[in-house]
Amino acid sequence: MSAPWDPEDLAVIGMTEELHLSSRRPDGSLSPAITIWAVAVGGEVIVRSAYGERNGWYRRALERGAGRIRCGDVEQDVVIEDGSGLDQRVIDDEYRRKYARFDPPIVATVVGHAHTLRLRPA
Repeated sequence: MSAPWDPEDLAVIGMTEELHLSSRRPDGSLSPAITIWAVAVGGEVIVRSAYGERNGWYRRALERGAGRIRCGDVEQDVVIEDGSGLDQRVIDDEYRRKYARFDPPIVATVVGHAHTLRLRPA
């Protein structure tokens, strides 16, 4: 079991628009980082695949289960877990709130589905 997020790190992630996520390959090296939207909900860091479960980065991250994030001045090794069991409506609401400055069709790519990953400190 991983430790909870540091409250300051969680606040940075919650306020910063983009997060950079690399998954850890079987040899221990990191894949190239992808830039993604992330939300902080209920003490958790959540990311979603805008283009579904077939998106390569999403499949690899879920399969590998470990990686590293960079967001603002936060850099943290993470455990990557399936987040489909989380309250998706609460996550949708936070995505809508955080990214409200973007056109609704853009935000809609990350709401209303369960292609959700939970990131926990490693």
